[in-house]
Amino acid sequence: MLFADVSPLSQPKLETVVPAKNDSQLALIERRNGVVNTGQKITHVQIQIRGGKTRRWQIAQRGTASTPEVLEVMADRQTYNPQTQVITAEGNVTVRFAQGVLVADELKINTATRLAVGTGNISFRRGEQVLNGDRFEYNFLQDEGVIENGSGEIYQPTLDRDVSFGLSGGTAATLPATPLTEPPIQDVTQDTQFQFSAGGGGGVENFSVPETGGGINRLRFAAEEIVIDGGNWTATNVRLTNDPFSPPELEVRADTAEFRQLGPLRDEILTSDQRLVFDDGLSVPIPRNRIVLDQRERSPGIVNFGFDSDDRGGLYVEREFTVFNTPQWNFSVTPQYFVQQAFLDDSIADPGVLGIQGELTGQFSPRTTLTARGEMTGFEEDVLEDNLRGSIRLQQAVGRDKGQHRLNLEASYRDRLFNGSLGFQTVQSSIGAVIASPNFTLGDSGINFRYQGGVQRVNAETDVQELLEPDRENNRVTLTRYQAATEFSWGTSLWQGESLPATQEEGLRYTPTPVLPNLRFQTGVTGVTSLYSNGDDQNSLSLSVGLRGQLGHFSKNVLDYTSFNVTYTQALGEGESPFKFDRLVDRRRLSLGVLQQIYGPVLGGVQASINLDDGEVISSDFILEYSRRTYNLRLRYNPTQEIGSVSIRINGFNWDGSADAFENVQTVEDGVIRE
Repeated sequence: MLFADVSPLSQPKLETVVPAKNDSQLALIERRNGVVNTGQKITHVQIQIRGGKTRRWQIAQRGTASTPEVLEVMADRQTYNPQTQVITAEGNVTVRFAQGVLVADELKINTATRLAVGTGNISFRRGEQVLNGDRFEYNFLQDEGVIENGSGEIYQPTLDRDVSFGLSGGTAATLPATPLTEPPIQDVTQDTQFQFSAGGGGGVENFSVPETGGGINRLRFAAEEIVIDGGNWTATNVRLTNDPFSPPELEVRADTAEFRQLGPLRDEILTSDQRLVFDDGLSVPIPRNRIVLDQRERSPGIVNFGFDSDDRGGLYVEREFTVFNTPQWNFSVTPQYFVQQAFLDDSIADPGVLGIQGELTGQFSPRTTLTARGEMTGFEEDVLEDNLRGSIRLQQAVGRDKGQHRLNLEASYRDRLFNGSLGFQTVQSSIGAVIASPNFTLGDSGINFRYQGGVQRVNAETDVQELLEPDRENNRVTLTRYQAATEFSWGTSLWQGESLPATQEEGLRYTPTPVLPNLRFQTGVTGVTSLYSNGDDQNSLSLSVGLRGQLGHFSKNVLDYTSFNVTYTQALGEGESPFKFDRLVDRRRLSLGVLQQIYGPVLGGVQASINLDDGEVISSDFILEYSRRTYNLRLRYNPTQEIGSVSIRINGFNWDGSADAFENVQTVEDGVIRE
């Protein structure tokens, strides 16, 4: 093997690369460059003529002609011992190699075993992933190592790329950039803009609350010892936090933790004796031992609470379990226990107080996916007729990327839909196809439009007596429905303020990203045509105008954040659907909401939709939230739909623990089922 001097990293001057054909030529090359001959055969020689604090060590396997591994070492002093085959670098040491960058006060590299030992202010970086410690051992060939008293950062957006280096070395062109010295934490920049939003549009399904998940993508950690084995890391006595500041608001502590790669874009951390610690004080043991780092999905909470008076008798508790999970397929089940029904109506062991949900998602190809969902809300008599709900959807992408449409082949059994003042309606069965366009923009106008069309064979309740048989068991009828819908929307910013710096006491005091004050105007037009096989039709054209905005920065203790929205919708129509689930109702409606900081991290809000023709409340949501930079606790209740939820979200850990009472409710607006 060969060790050759190189010029400084700023402008290395490469003279030539010569293969060593024999020992005489090798000796001549070494004499020209002041290189020590270790007596081993060299397959590649890189000659560079300038000296200095930087040396490029090229290590080639004996007797091979492959590209040699490259180490670039920068240090105040460097020496090589030919007897022990050890390189010693001292003072401001920086080593660049294919697997990353290593910084230390002192570093020794055994060229025979490829083992490096660093001491004093160790920092090891692979892309955006960082490890720090007191002492570091690493084998460059096997990509294995140990770091003592370790700490560092996990940056989720580039995690899969950064830990997926090959084990073989690379050329100088593949070496990562030299890291800069890490400064103390001051301003913290997030990757996505963060805005509060409460409600919007004409339907209550658009109600939303402070969205804090996904803003924090960088996790900090500390451990007594960290073992590196390729892309997998194992640590003992671990502290893991999503807070960029110290002391952290929230951290996960565990006796052991193991980081493993599951596949593209998916990684996991397996722990033992895991607990949540709030504000370096309150410690809450949690039975979960797995944290999923996945940009595509949310992991379930420990135990989720929800409220559903219609299907589950009130308060219930649930817990999701993953049966199997592969890069293409996922199957999960969620057992439920109906607490209120068990203690107030039935017995605690009655089959009617038990429920279960299941979901299967899969990908046959990048353009073809399958989603199947089912739920059982009780196991008493007539379980199929009264308690089973299910759906299956096969989605196919059609067309090119910019104009890609979605073709959905779907079937459902006992779908529950909320149709404004008509309340919940059940569609007993439906089978058909729907094709939906992507969002298009009309030139530079800022006007967006989309459309969809579909045909379904539907069995559902009707109040049209002519369609019902005199001798019948129910009021359901089966018809074919043909529907087409087009929507145009446009919005503009009326005013935008400035966000505060991303510091602990300003922009990031109660949120993971600084709040941006703003005011926006929005308007839209929706046209829908529905035809039914019995000859009926329903046509509508609706216009909506609205204003939404947020004021304040949510950094002071009192009344420093207000989010509001107001939208007026007028629908004109003719004809009437024979079904109740998609009938055009609430032709003049007003949707308005406000979310207000009360004190510190406590927020309160309400979102309501009102029928202006009779003054009745179509639906309303009440919310109380405790919002922190790293987590939030939310209580939400809808007295009109008689559903509610208690949820906790831990930002950056991809964890959103919430009963899906609200997510299970599909709404109908202007006769169109909204996703």
